[in-house]
Amino acid sequence: MYRCQWAGSNENMQIYHDTTWGVPEYDDQRLFRKLVLDMNQAGLSWQTILNKMDNFDQAYEQFEIEKVAQFDEEKVEELMQNAGIIRNRRKIEAAIINAQKILEMQAEGLSFSDYLWGFTDHQVVDNHIQSSSEVPAKTELSDKIAKDLKKRGFKFVGSTTIYAFLQAVGIVNDHEMSCFRYTELSK
Repeated sequence: MYRCQWAGSNENMQIYHDTTWGVPEYDDQRLFRKLVLDMNQAGLSWQTILNKMDNFDQAYEQFEIEKVAQFDEEKVEELMQNAGIIRNRRKIEAAIINAQKILEMQAEGLSFSDYLWGFTDHQVVDNHIQSSSEVPAKTELSDKIAKDLKKRGFKFVGSTTIYAFLQAVGIVNDHEMSCFRYTELSK
């Protein structure tokens, strides 16, 4: 069974690759969770985030958007002392702001899911990747979404972070075509 090259031989990476990465996601809370995790991964390896996943879930109240949106300075300080997560004030504050912005979208009658999937007319973008060396760091799509998110007030949403997010939540299918997951997710 062939996997995308990046999944490597690490069991946690393989499990993530085999069960989660690239699976189309439509739930606002799970999309928010993945956005925060990808924001935290910026400048680090995904393995670092995987190793801290349970800690993130606990620290960020299972990523309940309403709860994270209400985090105050005391909670920020608590998170800054939590060695189980990435202790970066800008990333923590961005998570709070982004939760607030998602709630604003929802109050306007627009789910975060419909907003994101709307950029691709609710279709998966299949890049027909032959090898991981073909995977771009960002694309016109991630540039467009990052620009629009920033216009809406979201933080820590550069094009490279957004592209990794789009791959992870299945809006973009960048599994290598020879990977067993490519075939499964292309159905």
